[in-house]
Amino acid sequence: MQALDGLTVLDCATFVAAPFCCTLLGEFGATVIKIEQPGVGDDLRRLGRRAASGQPDWWLVESRNKKSITCNLRVPEGQALLKRLVASADVLAENFRPGTMERWGLGWDDLRAVNPRLVMVRISAFGQTGPARERPGFGRIAAAVSGASYLSGHPDRPPVSPGTPTIPDYLAGTFGAFGALTALRHRDRTGEGQVVDVGLYEPMLRMLDELIPVYGATGYVRERIGSATEYVVPHNHYATRDGAWIAIACTNDRMFERLAVKAMGRPELVPEYPTMAARLARRDEVDQAVGRWVAALDADEALRRLDAAEVPCSRVASVRDIFEDPQVRARGNVVSVPSPLGGLLHMAGVVPHLSATPGEVRQAGPLELGADNEEIYCGRLGLSREELSALRERGAV
Repeated sequence: MQALDGLTVLDCATFVAAPFCCTLLGEFGATVIKIEQPGVGDDLRRLGRRAASGQPDWWLVESRNKKSITCNLRVPEGQALLKRLVASADVLAENFRPGTMERWGLGWDDLRAVNPRLVMVRISAFGQTGPARERPGFGRIAAAVSGASYLSGHPDRPPVSPGTPTIPDYLAGTFGAFGALTALRHRDRTGEGQVVDVGLYEPMLRMLDELIPVYGATGYVRERIGSATEYVVPHNHYATRDGAWIAIACTNDRMFERLAVKAMGRPELVPEYPTMAARLARRDEVDQAVGRWVAALDADEALRRLDAAEVPCSRVASVRDIFEDPQVRARGNVVSVPSPLGGLLHMAGVVPHLSATPGEVRQAGPLELGADNEEIYCGRLGLSREELSALRERGAV
């Protein structure tokens, strides 16, 4: 028994953001029906590096636990089929440009008339309202609009994407799932569904710590400072003697004292830089002192000393390091499932960890487009095989 058993989710989206919202719900027991354009399918099927077979593993990972059906939402018969599915669904997620679903007769008012208990998650580049609502956009654009890209990189170089360009997509999907669960809680009390509206840039903007309140109060514009942190030091990445990088994060005076005295063996640094304000005023000196100490050590030795001093630290991990990390293994952060292409498919595990009703990856994504057409259309909607075949011939599925 999983927490979301009994929920039915219709994934009418493509690429990452809204589909990831549905993936999260599916990991905790919801039945997720992936609705794809006949003959084309989700664009994620063709994005990213290919496995040896020529098929992208990314699709198999992000469509895990889902059933695939084909339905042409651009034609009346396909629109009628979706409405029949909506009648018994709990959540529908889509990420078309605002107005697209309305043009197809599948907007919120149309679907609410079929099922007033429906929760509709709508993730688009700029949200359903505002002057930019109809503009297209992907994760890179969202990071730029949110201000996150402006802060990322070194002051003498161009802004860079923070992490990967898909981080805004995954964050938007996460906020979409949170919104769906919140709306379902409201529905439990009132019987009424609602729209969950997320602009792709909004979760990134929400996570920019003090950026907005500081500008609002003082007009101060934060600029790029590389891997350092605006309001604490030492809080940076430092190169080791053997060519690795380690992260050190001292966020208060006690941590800095442990770093200076116990790890570095330089107690004289404490009275020289006694407070965070003093360290920020002489940021370069502090960072250089820590950097010289780290540069004289191999990564393992530096991390051993930092751990012994209880200073927050880590190797700056590559994906190879992640696979070898005992903490990652112990937490099940990387899991393996049989791949429909043969062998094992490795993927990120389920987050969060629930003690009573944990999520799970039951299977990789469906390789065949429309693999579950018969199960859903004949089993769930009660169509005959002949009716399904006729819909297929007319291009509706």
